[in-house]
Amino acid sequence: MKLTVVPLTLADAGAAVDRWHRHHRRPQGHRFSLGVLDGADRLRGVAIVGRPVARVLDTGWTVEVTRVATDGCPNACSALYGGVWQTARAMGFRRALTYTQDGESGASLRAAGWRRAAELRPRTGWDTPSRRRTGRGTDGIARTLWEQTRAGALPLPPIGVLRDELRDEIQCAACGRSVPLPPGPGRPPRYCTVACRKRAYRHRHTQRAAEVAA
Repeated sequence: MKLTVVPLTLADAGAAVDRWHRHHRRPQGHRFSLGVLDGADRLRGVAIVGRPVARVLDTGWTVEVTRVATDGCPNACSALYGGVWQTARAMGFRRALTYTQDGESGASLRAAGWRRAAELRPRTGWDTPSRRRTGRGTDGIARTLWEQTRAGALPLPPIGVLRDELRDEIQCAACGRSVPLPPGPGRPPRYCTVACRKRAYRHRHTQRAAEVAA
């Protein structure tokens, strides 16, 4: 079957996600969205691409595939993942990321040239004091991080930094040690000490300067 990747508006891509996705609703925003059409110009799948959800990965040179949904059309996922990276490269991004859940083979990603980057432990919940969330999610499911990169992309942070917040604790964004969340509402700390916060600031400044110079 001939498949063609085309640009989509966020509204059109989001409507398809609401129809087809098994456990997520549409995201709130995007950098760009793509669709895949069959030979009769029927929409068979969509991909929505935005900023990385993990703040430590949001360097300005990275995008993340936040949703992919299809109606089951063979090869639609591979066509979308391939189109995402071609579009991101053309826009000047140096890295594209996405996640699969434990038990998903990642065959569509491998077929499109994506590489396995890290194995991440299950979250105990997406609802945190800094950002309340309800509804469907993927709590308690391990995930695999996949990437595509081009020249100039710096290495990913250590695995301890890549791990996401837990419901009752977070990982220090600099050293990876567990930091208890404060009781009640409010913004949680990102660092266990002032020294860690300063080291993280210097690291981000050096990383961005190196990427600009590359």
